[in-house]
Amino acid sequence: MNRNPADSRRLGRRLSALLVLALLGALTATPAGAAAEAQNRTVVSLTFDDGHAEQYAARSILAAHDMHGTFFVNTGRIGTTSGFLTLSQLRDLASDGNEIAGHTVGHADLTTLSSDEAIRQVCNDRMNLLNWGFEPTDFAYPYGHANPAVEQIVAGCGYNSARQVGDIRSPADDGCPGCDYAETIPPADPYFTRAPDSVDNQWTLDDVKTLVTQAESHGGGWVQLTFHHVCDGCATGYTITPDNLNALLDWLQPRASQGTMVKTVHEVIGGSLRPGVAGPVPPVGQPLQNASLEVDANGNDAADCWSFGTFGANTAAWTRTSDAHSGSWGERVDISNYTSGDRKLVMTQDLGECTPTVTPGHRQALSAWYKSTSPTQFVAYYRDAIGKWSYWTSGPSFAAASAWTMASWTTPAVPAGATALSFGLNLAAVGSLTTDDYALNDAGLAPGPVQSALGDNPSLEVDNNGDAVPDCYQLGASGSNTAAWTRTDDAHTGSYAQRVNIGAYTSGDRKLVIKQDTGGCAPVVTPGHSYRLSAWYKEGPTRFLVYYRDTAGVWRYWTQGPLQPARPAWTQATWTTPALPAEATALSFGLNLTQVGTLITDDYAMTDTTQGQQVLPTPTTGEA
Repeated sequence: MNRNPADSRRLGRRLSALLVLALLGALTATPAGAAAEAQNRTVVSLTFDDGHAEQYAARSILAAHDMHGTFFVNTGRIGTTSGFLTLSQLRDLASDGNEIAGHTVGHADLTTLSSDEAIRQVCNDRMNLLNWGFEPTDFAYPYGHANPAVEQIVAGCGYNSARQVGDIRSPADDGCPGCDYAETIPPADPYFTRAPDSVDNQWTLDDVKTLVTQAESHGGGWVQLTFHHVCDGCATGYTITPDNLNALLDWLQPRASQGTMVKTVHEVIGGSLRPGVAGPVPPVGQPLQNASLEVDANGNDAADCWSFGTFGANTAAWTRTSDAHSGSWGERVDISNYTSGDRKLVMTQDLGECTPTVTPGHRQALSAWYKSTSPTQFVAYYRDAIGKWSYWTSGPSFAAASAWTMASWTTPAVPAGATALSFGLNLAAVGSLTTDDYALNDAGLAPGPVQSALGDNPSLEVDNNGDAVPDCYQLGASGSNTAAWTRTDDAHTGSYAQRVNIGAYTSGDRKLVIKQDTGGCAPVVTPGHSYRLSAWYKEGPTRFLVYYRDTAGVWRYWTQGPLQPARPAWTQATWTTPALPAEATALSFGLNLTQVGTLITDDYAMTDTTQGQQVLPTPTTGEA
């Protein structure tokens, strides 16, 4: 793959003075580490892109060979689903001596973005890593795509180098027969260091070895090996098996005696850790962009600032259609084969160019016009301060309609920590859906006070006695099962959540519930009132269990909610209780696990629906 020739005009139109000043020395300097490294004949760097969960298998393989790798991660993906590394796993890798490096917040092709959005993707990703305690000095371009303006942005955000892929001769490389066999040490352009193609599951172990031996036999240099998935039987092209990775390192280890060394990217490039630079802040109150779907500047048949969403097992085709509600264009999806999931058009989930900003605690009035052969519903997602996008909630079902019909729905209160919203209408059956003319308006505060105070520790952040149980909560157990509890940094917001793993199960459950005390933790309630309970969870399945304290101070089991399905990503569980018994004075509740598996919970809330008064508030800010 040669350097991407994408036009740099959009990216180059706005570079702040801060970036320009940072570039004056950055682009021309030769780091001391690189100069020293030039004396080695061949240097191999083991690099791992995208932060896939399977890469954690490389940790023990690297450690067994006393080698270190460079992990280029997208901070907006860390801890989002079971498919990506958690923050705890990243810290494990770093503690072994591996390098944690930048790869944008959301794996964005920087050559396709405006300057502001590209700066946010690169700079905010690095700021996240710095805030998490890492020392990011090096970067890798998603898809290997870069141009001079993008190189300047990477340098201005504080990185010392940036890697592409494809400009070093690779196995069966018919497209680059004249490429060099290795990168020079130091590289001619530290912000476009050359590497072979990413390791592919069609490659043999000997193919990977050839990338090293061809460098050794042509004067040496730097060989950056790029891995994505480390697993057996992965359904993806960019894969190496754990056995082959182990065999590769077995083969590399004795070559150190003949001058072939394994080093991280930072060990090759060198340079000091530079200060972080935050990207441009999106304007407060940014409205919905291209709401009528009229603009498609790049001609890809998708309206600008909108993306096609795919979930589950189904076959679909998208069409930019002239059958519009207003203007000239709408978007149509046809599902021809359906097993599960859905297809939807949603606002592009970026860092500020397209998605509208929102205020935590406020409801949002959503609307769109549609025609469909099957029912449809709104699906909503939110972005947090890290830049991480999470599924939030879905609206009611709207009936199939042969003529243009407006769907409208007002969301619950936007969660604490949310900064922007993405939504759209979906199709979850064989048939067609055409949409147009979307709208979003702030519907104001939800009933009751703004989600604010942390007095009852709803986000599980406080553990003053260090017993690994959040203050004002207790661990509950019933029946016959074996479980282990963990205070985890895989949190929905803030720094901590609570995780339970059941390893053996016969009966009963495990749960985290509000501490059943005589006062101070358990929220006071009013007999005869109903309460809306909510909490965020991953995995499961789970359900709410509820207890009350009576007038004698005795805690009693009261009721339970409906079963909430297992979810791989953070999902909000909500349920409204029946009217409280006459003798109730306080309430304790939580989510439980009743089978072998895992449940992680965070961000509890409780609202008196009779008065519209929030009793157990959720936090206004948080870090994932």
